[in-house]
Amino acid sequence: MRLALYAIMALSAGVASFFISNSTVVNMTAGLSIGLFIPVIDEVAQNWGNIRHLWYSLRHRNRTIRVSTSYLFKIYVDGKYLLVRGSRYPNQFQPVGGVHKVTPQGNAVLSGMGVTDDNLVPLDAVSYGDLRVRVPGKAIFGFFRWFDTRSGREDAPWREFQEELLATGILPPGEFPHIMHNYLRREVDAIRYSEWADSLEILVRDIYELVPNRDQEVALRQLAASGHPDIVWVTSQQIKRRGAVPGQRHSVEVSAHSKAVL
Repeated sequence: MRLALYAIMALSAGVASFFISNSTVVNMTAGLSIGLFIPVIDEVAQNWGNIRHLWYSLRHRNRTIRVSTSYLFKIYVDGKYLLVRGSRYPNQFQPVGGVHKVTPQGNAVLSGMGVTDDNLVPLDAVSYGDLRVRVPGKAIFGFFRWFDTRSGREDAPWREFQEELLATGILPPGEFPHIMHNYLRREVDAIRYSEWADSLEILVRDIYELVPNRDQEVALRQLAASGHPDIVWVTSQQIKRRGAVPGQRHSVEVSAHSKAVL
């Protein structure tokens, strides 16, 4: 609303300056127009995501868009990042994390928008409730407005941390009865056509950073020294190179989306 008001005022002042003969008034209206465009630019910058999704809703209103939202953990100790073996791609290592889960209340909201389950990943006990869905194009703006409220969906990274590192015995549960973390940012990919999904697709990632206490840091260092087969510790360069190390045999395959934790 503020964006539209600022834009209308700026345009009105700019247009008015062409019909005024008094140079002093012209300078004033031109200055007012320029001054009003500053908050317009600021509003656009702050609301770019919403504006982009509104455009998608208009441009692709008659198509269906695959949306997958997830969260990833940056676990960084002594200059290296912890990656775990993928469950669906066991030869690949990736950050701890996974797809957000949606609650029954959230499902009711999504059903009202015409959102349906994705059919690319088999629905089983692991994938049930995943926020990996097919959204009518006209509902993209509403979907992301709902997603931003954090209501009716998973809003903490603990579940995947517990499932991937504690329940598996990779880390000692006794040292991690709870965790502290920082929320770093959200990455929303621009819409694109996915051959794998055979549809337009938007991928969303929330990035968290583990903030271990002293005992947890000790446990992580012990893990690094253990040689556990289901984890690797890699540098930022290894992540950028998908696991490759110049002059060495390529022995670790790092997922493409691991770059998000850098």
